[in-house]
Amino acid sequence: MTKEIKVAENTYWVGYVDDRKVPFHRLTLEKGTTYNSYLLKTEKPTVIDTVDISFGKVFIDRLSEHIDPAEIKYIVINHVEPDHSGGLPALANKAKDAVIVTTELGAKELKEMYRLYDREFLIVKDGDKLDIGGKQLIFFETPYLHTEETMITYCIEDKVLYPCDIFSSHVATYELFNDLALEDITEDFEVYYQLIMHPHRPYVQDMIKKIENLEIETIAPSHGYILRNNPQKYIDIYDKMSRATNKEKRALILYSTMTGNTRNIAKQLRDGLEEKQITTKVINIKKNTDIDKIKDEIKNSDAIFFGSSTRYGDIVGGMEDVLKELAEIDLSDKLGVAFGSYGWSGEAVEVINDYLKESSIKIVDSSLIIKNTGMDNLQFPIRVKFSPGEVESQSLKGSAYIVGDLLLA
Repeated sequence: MTKEIKVAENTYWVGYVDDRKVPFHRLTLEKGTTYNSYLLKTEKPTVIDTVDISFGKVFIDRLSEHIDPAEIKYIVINHVEPDHSGGLPALANKAKDAVIVTTELGAKELKEMYRLYDREFLIVKDGDKLDIGGKQLIFFETPYLHTEETMITYCIEDKVLYPCDIFSSHVATYELFNDLALEDITEDFEVYYQLIMHPHRPYVQDMIKKIENLEIETIAPSHGYILRNNPQKYIDIYDKMSRATNKEKRALILYSTMTGNTRNIAKQLRDGLEEKQITTKVINIKKNTDIDKIKDEIKNSDAIFFGSSTRYGDIVGGMEDVLKELAEIDLSDKLGVAFGSYGWSGEAVEVINDYLKESSIKIVDSSLIIKNTGMDNLQFPIRVKFSPGEVESQSLKGSAYIVGDLLLA
């Protein structure tokens, strides 16, 4: 039997230390990593997160040294990526009556990933509590930290926060606790934040607001060190590194419209950018035809949105005159976004995007967003059929937020 690693009263680490050079998100983790999983041996035994899908058998063997897996009543999955949920199929096979606790989107993804359609799920939302017999868990949704379905779990009696990827570090450590570390872990902690969390930093601030009134004595993340010595230090690091800089960023929205639908899109994009504290100027090309002044505005902006309605498969107004000038301007330090409304096929947005590809501007498209944020629910270029309704308006705001985040990153 391996040595018991106690995290809190009747709570044990049952994870796996991966001391290889680990491939991860197109990187190589030179120091390896840990996959931290936790067993709460209460009246209703509960596992919080599992390990990477490669180590399911080792995980079950370690867990079985503490408890017969068949006794487990709840399996909490904070985040569905396979480096955290990968041990779930092996565990679910042994803990046949266990209820899986996660967010609504988390349940949908877990069912699809692991074919768990016949399992019982408990869907939790912000502030929901779960009595596991002697201890209470409280849950908070933390979307986009770093994927949409993510949540965090807090044990009220133990004052332990289980935040999955949040507050993690990629280090293969057999010491496991930060007060036992053989060297200062701050650099590893900050590097992890920059690589994984910083692209989502507005959501970091949302998370900090949710936990600010919790009494936290230990942070037990899913990678790297368990933070039981001065956990507030690491919360403060996230707070400081995720705050907006004072450097002003500017966006320019150029559009040409036929019936006003593209103008409505431009206004909603402006509103979203301004909520992100991005100074934004909107110009109707049909009413402002001075190309030289428009070129000056483009040069003075950090992100430029080019929008047009579609008429007979083409762009409208004087937008094409502006687009033809772009190849002659150095736009290498700027972001470019194509948008527009349409009634049928919507070719105008694609024509705009073709012009952007011929310039030096960095085009914001779905590929760029997925690579930088992991978010796949927003589509770029931005195309809206007719006038934006409630659903489209929310999507436009999300699109503006994302571009704002890219500017502020």
